[in-house]
Amino acid sequence: MESPHLKITSPLLLNPDHAVQMLAIFIESEVHRTGLKRAVLGLSGGVDSALSTYLAVRALGAENVHVVLMPYRSSSAESVSDAMAVVNDLKLSYEKFEITAAADAFFAQTEAASGEMDRMRRGNALARLRMVTLYDRSQARSALVIGTSNKTESLLGYTTIYGDNASAINPLGDLYKTQVWQLSKFLGVPEQIVSKPPSADLWPGQTDETELGVTYEKVDELLFYMVDFREKDEQLIARGFDPEFIRTIRTKIQRMQYKRSLPLIAKISNRTINADFRYPRDWGT
Repeated sequence: MESPHLKITSPLLLNPDHAVQMLAIFIESEVHRTGLKRAVLGLSGGVDSALSTYLAVRALGAENVHVVLMPYRSSSAESVSDAMAVVNDLKLSYEKFEITAAADAFFAQTEAASGEMDRMRRGNALARLRMVTLYDRSQARSALVIGTSNKTESLLGYTTIYGDNASAINPLGDLYKTQVWQLSKFLGVPEQIVSKPPSADLWPGQTDETELGVTYEKVDELLFYMVDFREKDEQLIARGFDPEFIRTIRTKIQRMQYKRSLPLIAKISNRTINADFRYPRDWGT
């Protein structure tokens, strides 16, 4: 079945060959400059983690990429089978690490102390337990954790801080969701992954677009003009976007800034990390 997600508006269309080359060079150079050569990724069965995995293999070779499947007891069987389709296609080193026992123990102790956890708190805990697992594996394997969060999620705050938005490097962070679909198709990510409704699989029946209340195609086009072109509301309205939709998305971006920022450090010295001492690379002092 052809993916329904590839009707991408022209401003968002990438040169896929050029984009893949750039992202592979980014992964290779950023991993190797640390003195390491291996990568670890969480493979969920979704398109974002699949694309990051294909890019990591392109950059480092399959022998240097290890993936971890981390289902919870409520995770869909489809998520695991789709993740395995990637493993088999790329012939990857992998492990399936069930987080159910650890998560349920945490839930039980937390609820005994403070009452029942709602599904949002549970979902956040699952995302962070998965990242704990990945960083443990990265230490054991002398590898870097490769991120899987895309630009749409980051702008809208549709990530769990110190959960799925934590990583050493992130090749997808400047790709809108529709561009993730485009590159995934280009690289041969299995069609059942590209075409299925996006979901964090944090609880049964959960889908991204239901929670966001808008399709990725619609919001990506607005975000592109709003963020990349820095267009003002009157320009966006002239393009046909609804004023209330514009206000809603702009407010969400502003309110979610804290998820995109490093922790604020109180300044008491002449040079403060992330204030006066800011380097894109650790080239010196």
